[in-house]
Amino acid sequence: MKLKFIFLFSVFLLAQTSCHKEIKSEKGGIDLISNVYFDASKGLDKMQSFHLSKLNYSGDSIVELVPDLTFPEINKQVYYIKDSLYYSLGTENNNAILSEISKKQKPLLVWQKKEGAVFSEEWIPNYRNRRKLPDTILFGKNFKRFEINSPWNYTRFYIYPTDTILPYSLYKHAEKDYHGRIERIDSYNKKTDIFVTLQLLPRKNWDNEAKELFEFNHFVKNR
Repeated sequence: MKLKFIFLFSVFLLAQTSCHKEIKSEKGGIDLISNVYFDASKGLDKMQSFHLSKLNYSGDSIVELVPDLTFPEINKQVYYIKDSLYYSLGTENNNAILSEISKKQKPLLVWQKKEGAVFSEEWIPNYRNRRKLPDTILFGKNFKRFEINSPWNYTRFYIYPTDTILPYSLYKHAEKDYHGRIERIDSYNKKTDIFVTLQLLPRKNWDNEAKELFEFNHFVKNR
């Protein structure tokens, strides 16, 4: 009887572990968009929107399109990112062979990249002093929330509960703690009266430029 109980308890633990198994997304895109509100205490009329980055991924390879902030329809830069390294592809990249780029070009660490998506290993400032907020529904999705309030800044984080892992995250340490993905950060600077929202928007499809590049490299690899 005792052995039977131990066996059943082990099966239960295994089932619980399986329910929390992480699923790696193999293909898709991520948009990073920021809205900046000036003189926020007087209203939200003075606003500028910025499309910071268009990340496209296939397996563990990422093609990042960095839009020009003045003319978002034009790419200011294109990067090839793999693991913790990145390579510059300039703007003409449709016929670039990614495997050759990684051999010929000296790579740089993604933590040093200044344009587009910011990769950081740093923890959220004042993370230990965060305060839990009630869950909320935003744009039809359920989010967990927490806030960090300091004398100079107020920040609110929105975490979407999911087991699906994307190749890019804003703060990996917080996402592990909350078993989800940070998809929005609202931040208010009390000194400058500037309110900033940062949104991470996952999508299933690639941008056209990245699609051509991935398909061309797939053709080269299999010809």
